[in-house]
Amino acid sequence: MHSPLEIAKSYIEIGIHKSNLPIFKMILLGFFAGMFIGFAGIGSTVAASSISVASVAKLVGAMVFPAGMAMVLVAGSELFTGNNLIILSVLAGKNSVWKMLKNWLFVYIGNFIGTSFVAVLVVYGHTPNLFQGDLAGAIVNAAKARTDLAVSDSFVRGILCNILVCIAIWMSFAAKRVSGKLMTSFWPVMIFVLCGFEHCIADMYFGVAGLLTASEYGITADGLTWFNFLVNNLIPVTLGNIVGGAGIVGCGYYMAFLHKSPLSGETAEKEAKDIDIAEEY
Repeated sequence: MHSPLEIAKSYIEIGIHKSNLPIFKMILLGFFAGMFIGFAGIGSTVAASSISVASVAKLVGAMVFPAGMAMVLVAGSELFTGNNLIILSVLAGKNSVWKMLKNWLFVYIGNFIGTSFVAVLVVYGHTPNLFQGDLAGAIVNAAKARTDLAVSDSFVRGILCNILVCIAIWMSFAAKRVSGKLMTSFWPVMIFVLCGFEHCIADMYFGVAGLLTASEYGITADGLTWFNFLVNNLIPVTLGNIVGGAGIVGCGYYMAFLHKSPLSGETAEKEAKDIDIAEEY
């Protein structure tokens, strides 16, 4: 297992690599991550849609959704929310703010294209016909629940969500095997879905799929509009995700493991051991 200090050090190099990707690759790999999250979105909706007990339905959907993160981590892709951790390389003085923001922008665009791609194929492939059409209603309701949130609630739930998502990614880097990465990343992602926290890339899928399904199936959903989806949901959730991922986890772990600490040598090793000992208590 890699120590927290080793993870922090390795993510500096990862952040530099991600920031120096060509724009085309940022968008392409972002597209794949968006697809993976979109697949997780429809999978979790299908799994939960026919369960009448709300808490059980929520739990089942939450246990399916981490499949998206598993694909992101193992298959190779770029996820905007996880890339908020690039802030470590910037704070360490090894990367520029401009390069980080460029990565965030183009990966975000790729994520949106990928999630929308899955949403379009799901709706116009008539997957919502499942369960005598009940799935269509579940897809619309999932989108409406997000657009009905107050802007402040969307922002706060975005913060909570990306703390957990970035912790999931951080924990996955502790593992040296694929099985370990899958197990460590599963629990934080499951918790954020179970608790109803908001992930901007997942919401891209849910919003687009809900809007298209409402139109295709003639389902009336008051308040479910493109304006409400983009302005009341996606923007505040995205800002909240940045605060949670870059502001809290990224900056917090930089201060804990890298600030005023050499990146190699006996001092760093001693500091890592001291932290590990402290964690035991």
